[in-house]
Amino acid sequence: MQNCTSVPEFILMGIPNSEGLEVMLFVLFFAFYLFTLLGNLLIFLTVLASSQLHTPMYFFLANLSVFDIFFPSVSSPKMMLYLLGQSRRVSLQGCASQLFFYHFLGCTECFLYTVMAYDRFAAICHPLRYTVIMSPRVCAALTVSTWLGGCLHGSVLSALVFTLPYCGIGEVHNFFCDIPVVLPLARADTTLAQTVSFTQVDVVTLSCFFLILTSYARIVFSILKISSAEGRRRAFSTCSAHLISILLFYGPVMLIYLRPTSSPWLDSVIQVLNNIVTPSLNPLIYTLRNKDVKLALRKVLTQVVHISGV
Repeated sequence: MQNCTSVPEFILMGIPNSEGLEVMLFVLFFAFYLFTLLGNLLIFLTVLASSQLHTPMYFFLANLSVFDIFFPSVSSPKMMLYLLGQSRRVSLQGCASQLFFYHFLGCTECFLYTVMAYDRFAAICHPLRYTVIMSPRVCAALTVSTWLGGCLHGSVLSALVFTLPYCGIGEVHNFFCDIPVVLPLARADTTLAQTVSFTQVDVVTLSCFFLILTSYARIVFSILKISSAEGRRRAFSTCSAHLISILLFYGPVMLIYLRPTSSPWLDSVIQVLNNIVTPSLNPLIYTLRNKDVKLALRKVLTQVVHISGV
């Protein structure tokens, strides 16, 4: 361990090999970010305003929209600022905040997808007991648990990484602070922090993914026992949007944290997909493939236009 005489600070190096593309990247990322905010806010307000959507499935969808608003906001504003020529420097506290909220919100969303899979399992495999299994009290308890679990996860990881000493100016080879790019800058042995942090991320990710697979294995088995083709089609349609979102969410996470080797350029591209692109796609996935949401959305937009016209 070395003595630190200067205040630690970090410089975000951004996406590798993107020199000269700053304006184009800013326009692209700003469009995605704006669409993410407006799309997810619209989904949230639609679920809130439409009484026919006050069911457990849409309650969790509204929660997912909230997370998809906050999740890209961890890294996108700072990235767009330095793409416009602003400072790339981040204080130790700012870097710690980025890492905490990234893992807090990411873990919470991971838990939320697991809860949504359980909700679909209860609806399809136990339809007669569904209202009892997913009562308002149970839904509220599951939602609070996802928040608390994500907060605990983010707090543990942040404490592990930022109790280590940092000194001077460190170059973060990414567009935001995350464990793989921050830990190598520590002025101490990081073996314990690396082992515990990556084990914790892997355990949470793989455990949730296994529970989701278990739920959907039971769902598929139950759907195949439905005698009518129309019944099977309707059952599959209620799960398809959730399955697409799961693949878009877990794919980048597993590529980043479960790969044996790391590539700065590939990691940055995957993080762009995970942080910016995927949250903007969820509103499209859940509206284009869901008649109830489309009808409710049309009613809400009609009311807004009518009120603004008055």
